[in-house]
Amino acid sequence: MKMGNQVLLQPIHMGAWKLRNRITMAPMTRTFADDQTGVVGPDVVEYYRKRAADGVGLIITEGVVISPRAKGTKGVPGLFTMEQIEGWKKVTDAVHQAGGVIVAQIWHVGRLSHHEIAGGLPPQAPSALRAEGHVHRLGKPYDIPEEMSLADIQEVIQQYAQAARHARMAGFDGVEIHGAHGYLIDQFNSDTSNHRQDKYGEDLRQRLTFMKEVAKAVISEVGADRTIMRFSALKDDQREYMWEDPVAAVQTFVEAFKEAGLTMLHPSTMNFDQVIAEGKTLHELVRQYWDGIIIGVGDLTPDRAEQAVQDGIMDVAAFGRPFLANPDLVSRVTQGEDLVAFNGREHLQVLV
Repeated sequence: MKMGNQVLLQPIHMGAWKLRNRITMAPMTRTFADDQTGVVGPDVVEYYRKRAADGVGLIITEGVVISPRAKGTKGVPGLFTMEQIEGWKKVTDAVHQAGGVIVAQIWHVGRLSHHEIAGGLPPQAPSALRAEGHVHRLGKPYDIPEEMSLADIQEVIQQYAQAARHARMAGFDGVEIHGAHGYLIDQFNSDTSNHRQDKYGEDLRQRLTFMKEVAKAVISEVGADRTIMRFSALKDDQREYMWEDPVAAVQTFVEAFKEAGLTMLHPSTMNFDQVIAEGKTLHELVRQYWDGIIIGVGDLTPDRAEQAVQDGIMDVAAFGRPFLANPDLVSRVTQGEDLVAFNGREHLQVLV
């Protein structure tokens, strides 16, 4: 379909940013940083530059860890050393020279790690409950995590704030807080991984306390107009998980987001059209209670994204794997051309 004059390709003011269109490059773990230093190199610079040069509205980077202990797999980048900041400066410079906007997704995997990955220390988590499954690229079962003390919690909140500050030092236009997919923030949010009896545990409203405190700390560094929160029911270690009462859960999450001062949300699901309650999808439920910015994601096609934006379900559309197979995705959408089909074996092995 010819989409040159359609909503998806129209500019939008989103937070502090004037985006040239509503197409977003979703965060995708690529593991091409130096494993020892967490520093990104010239291949990562070119990878992001190419998408910016093609005209994507917003780039959200792969997950960038906030500390050595936040790391969950080999080869992921960081934002906690000056060397890492200097590496990212080359990326942000290249993206800005191409007219793009780029935000860093700041990340702590919590219990989804192993001491061999997490700086020789046991993983951190709200409770000492081992995740099911094996560590990505290491192949060993997840370690039993160390339950975080109140002092640990405050330290990690400050690490999120520091990562946000470092992101601005590195030239990023803002940050996305990774609060989804069963990682640390989501571990606090979930009753399957959080059995605490203090103010960070018990019912859902109280379990969201850690997420709210992280959000407030990050906003204090970069501003609400430069902060996105990603959240989900989906968990990397519990693929079939769903909230017991999705409507009540979404209401409670949205109330917490508002209390934290957030203005931009990135609800995450594998299938944008999956109905989860009352005949509604995740994004439709969020829109029912949230009038701020919504980034839509979940195996979208350009046509489906166009319709969802027109319907007001979301404001911008995030594409993941299509951007790996199509560095020229925006050009193809603009010209109404078919996208190259994603091939994991071909497109995951190299940065192109």
